[in-house]
Amino acid sequence: MHFNKQFVKNTLPKAEILFDTFPDDAIFSIDSRTIKKGEIFVAIKGNRSDGHQFLNDVINKDAAGLIINASMKDTLNNIDQKKLINKLIIVVDDTLIALRRLATAWRAQFNYPVIGITGSVGKTSTKEMIDNILKLHGLNALASFGNQNSLIGVPLNILKMRKDHKVAIFELGITKRGEMASLVEMVKPTIGIITSIGHSHMEGLGSLNDIATEKREIFKFFKETNIGIINGDQNSISQIGYNHPVIKFGSKITNQIQARKIRVLSSQVNFVLKIYKKKYNISLNSNHVGSVFNALAATSVSSLLDVPHETIIKGIQQPVKVNGRFEQKNLKIGTGKLIDDCYNAGPESVKAALHAFEKIETKSQKILVFGDMYELGADSAFWHRQVGRFLRKVPSLNYLILVGEQVKFTKLTAPLNLNIEIVQNWQEAVISLEKRVLSKESLVLVKGSTRGYTAGLVNLVKYFTEDLNSDLKKEIQAVSHTIKQASL
Repeated sequence: MHFNKQFVKNTLPKAEILFDTFPDDAIFSIDSRTIKKGEIFVAIKGNRSDGHQFLNDVINKDAAGLIINASMKDTLNNIDQKKLINKLIIVVDDTLIALRRLATAWRAQFNYPVIGITGSVGKTSTKEMIDNILKLHGLNALASFGNQNSLIGVPLNILKMRKDHKVAIFELGITKRGEMASLVEMVKPTIGIITSIGHSHMEGLGSLNDIATEKREIFKFFKETNIGIINGDQNSISQIGYNHPVIKFGSKITNQIQARKIRVLSSQVNFVLKIYKKKYNISLNSNHVGSVFNALAATSVSSLLDVPHETIIKGIQQPVKVNGRFEQKNLKIGTGKLIDDCYNAGPESVKAALHAFEKIETKSQKILVFGDMYELGADSAFWHRQVGRFLRKVPSLNYLILVGEQVKFTKLTAPLNLNIEIVQNWQEAVISLEKRVLSKESLVLVKGSTRGYTAGLVNLVKYFTEDLNSDLKKEIQAVSHTIKQASL
């Protein structure tokens, strides 16, 4: 179980090893900004940048080595050759393919339980709950970092598997057909979880049934000895015949793991957890109903791993904080709080967030900042109108700021008595929100899609909850000046 010359030659027979100083403990990175001393940098060409542009930077940060494309071999000439002598330099035809092959071969060396988690929502939170439970049980588990669940993130985490681990837990996220098959080819999960099926990534995956079919590919390599864990409340995955045993969780009495008598309160959700025939009273430190189903999924897999019920109960009730998932933060501008739920958004997750937002008891004004939901395909207008209709169930909402293009359909069906403003981008949303939160104490919910989180609404969240970045200030000021000029 060593990442050495023999392993590389066996896995990548066509690879060229220019310098062969292998680190004692190989950790891999694709990010030149965050790479740490002793890590191996895999130079991958992406849509926005090419990792080969930063080889000199990572060597200066004392990276242990480089894996580069043969077509970019000449870039090594830009590096002081003396700095490469004690490094590992591997040249391959395609670094991304090489990374996946290395991960596949590395995974094949281990025979402890490997848990794969997929679903339209709840993957990261479920993973964190399982990790909490296993830590309490004293099991040394590897849990994939953050939300690294893609065809790049998953192999990076597989390569962190070590012989002293007893369990490994991986998220599997997909946006296009065929991606799940590629992920499970590497991970080979022995236990698979489908948290839910929802309207997300429909442009790349198709209809709800198509999404369910693709998610079920997590069980592609399952045998009769493997067990799947599924949301038994959803017919698209529960009313299917499987060639292996399944455990079902949900609120229906037909499930083996159940949540009964669910009560959503201002700051928590209470329910009765039923593990087969045994019942336990549970109180979660979140009023988001999604946390209940995450707890059920975590309970299911923990029971399968023979964790005592007392440990499971303690573990699922521990707070789980995941960036951008209904995460409460203090406002630094004005007074009050902001709920950052802008990591991702689909119709189901928006409704769940609004339901939890409505249940929060407060004397503060309630403001919703809602950005476009992406990747909904031809049904995008329909689903945005549905959100507008659902706002009738949020009577405590005082003001709505809509951000983007598709949200115009939300305005068409929103309650007539609701104060609504539409803006084009996050910068304009900052200007609008700043006026509102400065007037009185506020509770702000920010809900948007992944694209908005990585390049848009996350900036709004930072602006109101973190020490202000000078670049952000300048950007906001520029937009504010343009708006003022246009109004003259």
